[in-house]
Amino acid sequence: MTPPQGRPGRWRTLWQEWGSPALFALLLTQFGATAVRVDGASMLPGLRHSEQLVVPKVEGWAHRAGLGTYARGDVVVFKPPRSAAAEWTREYRGVTLPWAYRPYLVKRVVGLPGDTVQVRGGTVLVNGKPLPEPRTQAYWDASCHDTASPLANTPAVTVPAGAYFVMGDNRSEGGSLDSRVFGPVDTADIAGRAVASVWPLTLPEHAQAPCDGQAHPERRVQLSGPTHWNPRLLLSE
Repeated sequence: MTPPQGRPGRWRTLWQEWGSPALFALLLTQFGATAVRVDGASMLPGLRHSEQLVVPKVEGWAHRAGLGTYARGDVVVFKPPRSAAAEWTREYRGVTLPWAYRPYLVKRVVGLPGDTVQVRGGTVLVNGKPLPEPRTQAYWDASCHDTASPLANTPAVTVPAGAYFVMGDNRSEGGSLDSRVFGPVDTADIAGRAVASVWPLTLPEHAQAPCDGQAHPERRVQLSGPTHWNPRLLLSE
């Protein structure tokens, strides 16, 4: 006697209509790519407040599993170390939450595992040699390059294995709180490398950062010049 085919057929239909798309969506969100918004002015001049960056998650997963490493100059999205109490917050885009969390930050890789990093007079030294940063250096030299504050003159730090020293491109006084404050970042806390900026579609050509050292500098950035096409790949400086 032939067994009824209704139940297997029903499960097959459910899988095709619901299970397979759900599994694909799960794999895409966990191992595909995600968009991350730049909050603040810590990555000026290269990245501006509210830009949307594409981060391929599969690369982050691979690096956390020990497959591959980040390169100096990469723009990475990460959570600050758990020990950095000042980086925990209860606010999310103007809304106060009942719990504290570590928000994702966007910075640039300056020091690799084993490197010794120091900032002296506003110049980043890696293993005793000035780090080539032509675009960043020229922009801040013409604006308000911080050379005298404690963050512009830091002690030497040797980056441990499995960690990276990250800094914002904003070199004005108080322009970026980064590994100079909370130390190197573990690979496990890095979500991935930002590979492209995809939004907004256009931006004014020039962005002049405030030089007053006050909070929320992104609210006082002066934009000027003709608009240009914004979506682009993010290259290591």
